[in-house]
Amino acid sequence: MRYLVTGGAGFIGSNLSWKLQQQGHTVTVLDDFSSGSFKNLVGFGGDIVPVSICERERLFAVKGRFDGIFHEAAITDTTVHDQRRMMEVNVEGFRNILDFALARGVKRVVYASSAGTYGNGVCPMTETATPTPENVYGFSKAIMDNVARAFAASQKKVKVCGLRYFNVYGPREYYKGSAASMVYQLYLQMAAGKKPRVFTAGEQQRDFIYVKDVVRANLLAMQKGRSGGVYNVGTGRPEDFNRMIACLNASMKLKLETEYFANPYSFFQNKTHADMALSKKELGFEAEYDLARGIEDYVKKLAALRR
Repeated sequence: MRYLVTGGAGFIGSNLSWKLQQQGHTVTVLDDFSSGSFKNLVGFGGDIVPVSICERERLFAVKGRFDGIFHEAAITDTTVHDQRRMMEVNVEGFRNILDFALARGVKRVVYASSAGTYGNGVCPMTETATPTPENVYGFSKAIMDNVARAFAASQKKVKVCGLRYFNVYGPREYYKGSAASMVYQLYLQMAAGKKPRVFTAGEQQRDFIYVKDVVRANLLAMQKGRSGGVYNVGTGRPEDFNRMIACLNASMKLKLETEYFANPYSFFQNKTHADMALSKKELGFEAEYDLARGIEDYVKKLAALRR
């Protein structure tokens, strides 16, 4: 099969691109490198097109035929407060991808939505809940879901579905700096011999999902996703930060005590918890990595890079 992966130099996009190539597919990466890193693709055997999803004319000039598109390109930094910029890239860029797919005869599009659409909503968070985003990033993803539903209803040639990623961690996220996962941030602190620092008292809960599971969810969605549908991608088992630190200590063979400090942010999600019933029923997706196993695998890969 021939696939286009937008944002393929980024965290999830690069992991997905490598997996598709490993499976023998022909993969083209489209990325403007505004946030992704070429280092995520060193040794990659496919084509790489340095075009922004917002550059409609250049996008439509991209050569090639594609059976499916995995759309990962977006502004993912939740600290970006430029509302117009966020909406232009995430929403209008998505419209361009859908129009491109329709014009090129692409059969399926799987796009990245987000658990940010739920904000501090009721847990467990279900796909049928009314979005209550707390920032413009989550808002942009909620509007992308609206756009996808309207697109799916207006035509039958291209099937499109979204995946609401919860708290993703894993290899190839290093380039994100302060926007990388808490698992990675705390690993760096602990690897340097410092105490892991989290907000008082480490009881905030997240539905941590390993990137290998996220990649598998994408592959299943490409095969089985209902057009206009949106699916949670989490474990369905929220864990607190204290548990995360315990898993890091165990995997790194350390016994570092936690240092707590006051939360300086006015907005903070106290808990994320994915209801996985729909994803299990329609996609056949269940996470294979719990937090302990995911961190163990991740720490091994990070330790190998430090040698």
